[in-house]
Amino acid sequence: MTASPRATRHDFEELRHDHARPDLLDAADAIVFGSPTYMGTASGAFHVFAEATSKRYTTRAWQDKLAAGFTNSGSKSGDKLHTLQFFTVLAAQHGMHWVSLGLLPGWHSTTASENDLNRLGFYLGAGAQTDTDRGPDGVHKADIATADHLGRRVAAQAAVYAAGRAAVAA
Repeated sequence: MTASPRATRHDFEELRHDHARPDLLDAADAIVFGSPTYMGTASGAFHVFAEATSKRYTTRAWQDKLAAGFTNSGSKSGDKLHTLQFFTVLAAQHGMHWVSLGLLPGWHSTTASENDLNRLGFYLGAGAQTDTDRGPDGVHKADIATADHLGRRVAAQAAVYAAGRAAVAA
């Protein structure tokens, strides 16, 4: 049986400007954390968001939800791993279950290409690289495809998880 994932996406800008709607995250089966990596960690704006989740932490509002993460920086490495680890610790503090990228590394042999999925070789989540003098349109197409893969993987796992909950409740 194949899960047919249906997902509703709410981006950070929507949630950041609508603080009166924490119910969007509370009602979600999965939350995908995302932030640029600045100075070796998630952005200051993401840290503000993370600290604001403390009320959800104390009530266990996100207990047993699925979580995943993605990040982007100007360098090929750029300390993106630290940002992804920050996301995993945040998820663990909330009692969430982490969904990894689930891909082997790409672009790691003479027959590979910079256009491979997971071209930067991350496992915890999706890592992207964009030249610092380019805007959002400069994100490499392989990195966009890798992030898309992660989103589809999370949606599929959420569908399986929801079906399992329904089966146990029946």
